[in-house]
Amino acid sequence: MKLFKYIFSGLALALSLTGCMNFSPEAQLNDDTVWDKASNFQLFANQFYGWTHDFNASNYQAIVVDGPHSDWRSDLIAGANVNVYSAGTNSIPEKDGNYTTLYTRIYYTNLLLKHATEFGDTASIATPMAEARFFRAYCYFELVQLYGDCILLTEPADMDSPAMNATRNDRGEVIDQCIRDLQQAAEQLPDKPTEEGRLGKDAAYAFLSRVALYEGTWQKFHTGGADAMTNSNRVTKLLTIAKDAAKKVMDRGNYKLFYNATLGTNSYRYMFILEDAQCNPAGLTTDANTEYILARRHRLSDGIGTNITKGWLCNAVYPTKKLADMYVCQDGLPITKSSEFKGYSTANSEFTNRDNRMLTTLCQNGDKVWDNTAEHCRTSWTDADESRAKTVSVTANSGYQTHKWAVERQVNDKYESMDFPVIRYAEVLLNYAEATYELNNAISDADLDKSVNLVRQRSNPTMTKLSNSLVNNNGLSMREEIRRERTVELMFEGFRIDDLKRWYTASTEMPQDQLGVKYKGTWFENHWSKQTRSLNSDGCIIMNTNREWSEKNYLYPLPSDQTQLNPNIGQNPGWSTK
Repeated sequence: MKLFKYIFSGLALALSLTGCMNFSPEAQLNDDTVWDKASNFQLFANQFYGWTHDFNASNYQAIVVDGPHSDWRSDLIAGANVNVYSAGTNSIPEKDGNYTTLYTRIYYTNLLLKHATEFGDTASIATPMAEARFFRAYCYFELVQLYGDCILLTEPADMDSPAMNATRNDRGEVIDQCIRDLQQAAEQLPDKPTEEGRLGKDAAYAFLSRVALYEGTWQKFHTGGADAMTNSNRVTKLLTIAKDAAKKVMDRGNYKLFYNATLGTNSYRYMFILEDAQCNPAGLTTDANTEYILARRHRLSDGIGTNITKGWLCNAVYPTKKLADMYVCQDGLPITKSSEFKGYSTANSEFTNRDNRMLTTLCQNGDKVWDNTAEHCRTSWTDADESRAKTVSVTANSGYQTHKWAVERQVNDKYESMDFPVIRYAEVLLNYAEATYELNNAISDADLDKSVNLVRQRSNPTMTKLSNSLVNNNGLSMREEIRRERTVELMFEGFRIDDLKRWYTASTEMPQDQLGVKYKGTWFENHWSKQTRSLNSDGCIIMNTNREWSEKNYLYPLPSDQTQLNPNIGQNPGWSTK
């Protein structure tokens, strides 16, 4: 199997990512598993859970783990170094561990399913079979998002199999297989997970809504224009699947948005740092999380492997003005339309009357924050205890700072133990709203109330709801408001760049300069004397300029080692092999 030249290095990576689950030695992925009892099928399937997205590949800055879905590759975060994917200047790599590792993993899901057909008591292995189908879909969806068309295999291939010298299947065939796998997985998985971090029916339906929405909108917007639907039957089918799958999760009622009265509007912020240790003023721990449908689990003392708190708190991340401007005001209107917007004259004036997620994601100048060090951690969980807190000063880099993902208890670097949300209920609600709208370019207020407005009002209980009258009376676009809600709710969770690609808006959004705060004529000009970056014509700090985006950037290039091993796979459009 020429494609698996790097199978053993890919396997080593897969095994290094199994997280906190404990497996016995015989459970390690290999071709020598004895498929003579149901427990061995389950042990084998347990390994698949180490394949999900995690902090290091979805939202972390370090170059060595900058994953293909990372928000560092999008338009809304700048960094100390220019990200070549965000700048649109990436080139064809010689090797790509994503490609080889994903096919290695698909091989192992196919291996389990092949042996399942030979096992007499299939009822006893229904769950591992469903897990194999889910994770096969998970891996193929990754391949489609990255490369588009790809070789579709539903049988394990031998090392010398001619199947690995095939041409690539159309992405539509691959997505159809993903849909079949997820539908069948949903039928076979337990009604509820047998333990935290495992799959249940809701995870399969929720992921199905993600896959179908992604491909439905890709097909809708990559066919000649924003509303050109030359493949309208296909688009309708996919968006209907996305809507119906999301609705199944909503109707089943096993999950809800995380909210605690003691935490109030801070519920959104503390949800992301729930641990099994004391970690918030309400005394809640990980098991209080009602929202994570599938999580990458991390337990005390396991270690996440990346320095999340120091990698995200305050000045470690450079949010852009574009992100800050996306948060609406309490009247439900964007800053360009709202009379409640207070402008940029002071350090904090733009935070006034805004979506509370702006306040619980970004730091204001003068905010009191804690971290994981002995010097600045919490020793008391009362709101009045600020004796050890750090005071935020925003006069650095973009002038915007963040405290999403930053823990407040003392813990060694890389040993924070919060879960990473692979799928959470808020996304399901947003999938439902978007699929509903894109089916007919319209959505009712009733559907908005059971989707977008639930998400919005978790953090903003008195904010004006999104409605058709609000949109029509203020010259807004319902599509853009639904997309806005998705962006601010899921920010820093690894969705933005993929959303821009499927919406076919990356060519407009990505080349824009990445800007910091408005400096000229504001508080910043008088309080930030060491600011040396250039300003644009509006007096805003320019973080990155001369950004590019070509049509070819909508897909990643296939690595050159694989195009040499199998010339039949070709190369994605626009990526020259010369």
